[in-house]
Amino acid sequence: MASNGFDVGTDRPVIGLTTYLQPAQTGVWDVRASFLPAIYFEGVGLAGGISVLLPPQPVDEAITERVLDGIDGLIVTGGRDVDPAAYDSPRHPATDEPVADSRTRDAFEFALIQGALRRGLPVLGICRGAQVLNVALGGTLHQHLPDVLGHAHHQQGNAVFSTSTITTVPGTRVASLVGGSTDAQCYHHQAIDRLGDGLIVSASDTDGVIEAVEVDPERHPHHWAVAVQWHPEERLDDLRLFAGLVAAATSYATQKTAQKTAQKTRKVSL
Repeated sequence: MASNGFDVGTDRPVIGLTTYLQPAQTGVWDVRASFLPAIYFEGVGLAGGISVLLPPQPVDEAITERVLDGIDGLIVTGGRDVDPAAYDSPRHPATDEPVADSRTRDAFEFALIQGALRRGLPVLGICRGAQVLNVALGGTLHQHLPDVLGHAHHQQGNAVFSTSTITTVPGTRVASLVGGSTDAQCYHHQAIDRLGDGLIVSASDTDGVIEAVEVDPERHPHHWAVAVQWHPEERLDDLRLFAGLVAAATSYATQKTAQKTAQKTRKVSL
């Protein structure tokens, strides 16, 4: 047992994963449901973390903080397009039409990201998650890449992932995790346009599309917040991004436990 009370051998970090909220069919049931494809939490488990699913729900600051108290890392997952009203843009015809449940999810994830960044809790954004991180920090999105690029390679449709070659920016966290380049599984028709405040580009593809961002380490050297536009969960033979988050979450949990122990010691001494 480590002296600070956190044993990385047995007390694996708890990773919260955001979930979908939309109609779902199973057997005879056709209901509104919160759900997440299993490959997300399988990736967390294989990388050494423990998964908990976070259903979208109305939140205020107190609820957000209580949710974040129970986790050591956060993954903001894929899903429907972010409501363009969140970045003051009219909706493109190809953008998913916002409904009450999708707006609830947007607000929930914005609150979780902002709360996580305030406390330095590690964050990994995946696809939509990269877009949510960017918008949460005041950035904007290209709503339909075929209009920008002239082709639909990034999202061919019918649940068929395309492979893109991603080049990372030297010195970034993403580069330290996946190297100078990697082949990525992509399924997105939107992408980051104007960067959110405090973010830097950490990877792009051959079309110049931003494929990864992270919190600027020069401004926030102790924050671990990385977001990729591609889907690392589709390649569970490559756990480098999941492993990076789990390692950061382990460090966060160790520090959190040490702080609690120190607080208890101070109270006893008083």
